[in-house]
Amino acid sequence: MAALLGIRELDGPNGISGLIVDRCSTFAYNENKRTVGVTVMNRAMPIGVEDFKKVRENYYFVDKSDFIRQLIDRHGDVTLITRPRRFGKTLTMSMLEYFFSVDKKTDSQDLFSELDIGKAGAEYMKYQGACPVIFISLKDLKNLSWESMLDQWGLFLRRLYLRYQYLCDSDDIDDEMKADFYRIIKREATENELAGSLTRLMEIMEAYYQKPVILLIDECDAPIQQAWECGFYTECMAFMRLFLGSALKTNPVLDFAVLTGVLRIAKESVFSGLNNLEVCSVLSDTYSDVFGFTPGEVVNMASELNITSALPELQNWYDGYRIGTSEIYNPWSVINYINHHCIPMPYWINTANNAILRELLSHADYLRIKSLQGLLHDEPISVSLNEGVVYERIGQDQSALYTLLLTTGYLTVASDVQTSYERYLLRIPNEEIKRVYSMEILNSLAEGADRDTFDGLFDLLLNGKGDDFSYQLQRILLCFASTYDIANKESFYHGFMLGMTALFLGKDYVVESNHESGYGRFDLAIFPKDISKAGVVMEFKSADGEKQLEEKAKEALQQIEDRKYETAFEQRGISMVWKYGIAFCGKKVHVVVK
Repeated sequence: MAALLGIRELDGPNGISGLIVDRCSTFAYNENKRTVGVTVMNRAMPIGVEDFKKVRENYYFVDKSDFIRQLIDRHGDVTLITRPRRFGKTLTMSMLEYFFSVDKKTDSQDLFSELDIGKAGAEYMKYQGACPVIFISLKDLKNLSWESMLDQWGLFLRRLYLRYQYLCDSDDIDDEMKADFYRIIKREATENELAGSLTRLMEIMEAYYQKPVILLIDECDAPIQQAWECGFYTECMAFMRLFLGSALKTNPVLDFAVLTGVLRIAKESVFSGLNNLEVCSVLSDTYSDVFGFTPGEVVNMASELNITSALPELQNWYDGYRIGTSEIYNPWSVINYINHHCIPMPYWINTANNAILRELLSHADYLRIKSLQGLLHDEPISVSLNEGVVYERIGQDQSALYTLLLTTGYLTVASDVQTSYERYLLRIPNEEIKRVYSMEILNSLAEGADRDTFDGLFDLLLNGKGDDFSYQLQRILLCFASTYDIANKESFYHGFMLGMTALFLGKDYVVESNHESGYGRFDLAIFPKDISKAGVVMEFKSADGEKQLEEKAKEALQQIEDRKYETAFEQRGISMVWKYGIAFCGKKVHVVVK
């Protein structure tokens, strides 16, 4: 029977009783691989499935439909909800479309009756299939130039208009509206007409239905981020101000709008003059439990899927986010964990483009990278946050790095208590992000370098192979972000080396910076936890020109000798110590070792 259901037998990972999930079936087993239950139902994990109807009909579904009741009870004119990537934004927006849209009434007839919104009563269900709705996602509007992106906008809007071509069949749509409609479809519209096309479509839809329109926009910040990355931010912003602003600002045909994104689009940059905007960020309690899984939802999943033994592992790896005052699991990682037979891995890695992080980290100084090191050792940091940061100020705004790390999901608030005005304690949420952290962050610093590159670097360092270490470090520096605009170059290189060593050697070594030893303070020391292994002490110098590199490296090594930095190693019982003098000039490096 198992074979007929598409069920496969597999050893339970980590000695945990578990299941194998195939489409429309589950198979439970215990440690002795004896069948303990078979249930035919839709419990396959919806990996990458973002259409609400498909999920409800074919996959395991965590009921988030109470969000609909909350919206009906208290929605503002325009609501912007910001969450990290892969936190269920698109699926939730699809759910709203299927519930409210008159165009989806037939498709959604049986989708909600057993959900929380269906149980909420007739006063809420009267809205099902009763409203004109426009739902768009901007996440795929990405290109390398404004000309190419504008052409992509034209195709995108043509497809959108074709979905609603039936509107032109009504006598309530006048000739001018129809002419505008077909200019979009025929790709004859000007840039300004494309920018105003969303508002025009809403006007046509309102004339057809004689009802105001609900507007749903998913990943509204995606084109802006792409434009900033590729150097056409000004052109894109001018377009987006009209595209979004005209649709949302004092628009008489708008019922209400819900927008999602990763980053807050600063009010002054896109929504200038828009006074009806409510921003629900990761710091807000409003809708805090809608995106992502709550602990209760994860416990219920584990119970239904017969994997309750995996709960401690799920919590350690994927819990730990705080949205407002709500504790939240990363939903993408949870469903991937279950889908991969309860094997813990960093499933969230490489789910987003991190050009913003690369830019921010290219300006990171010694103190900032040292703070990032502390985070990996479970030390929260107190920082100022500015959720209204705009792209044009990235790199200049001191709070931008931590604000972006928070909103993109790399950090979370350590507690619900604000330390002072706009100042918070932040921490790494869980084991998954600790694993993701090193490679994502370091790849942001040195694009093109991979894990093997860094592992090879530290193998050479710890074995005293100075020439080969110098060569490998040089390779990484060539991939590194620009160093020419760094004011305190020595501090910058110090921070870079500290960041690398802390991220890669934290498991088997203790990494310390600027600690007293002998007659002074070393720049960086690596103490092995196993005292039979060799330690490393490093001193850094910045040279004004390449001709000074060798001299500065020797000067650094002599400083280690003269000030007896090896004393701290002797006190710990470590007899073997490699001493490195390292000099930098731009992206050039010279190393001497003893």
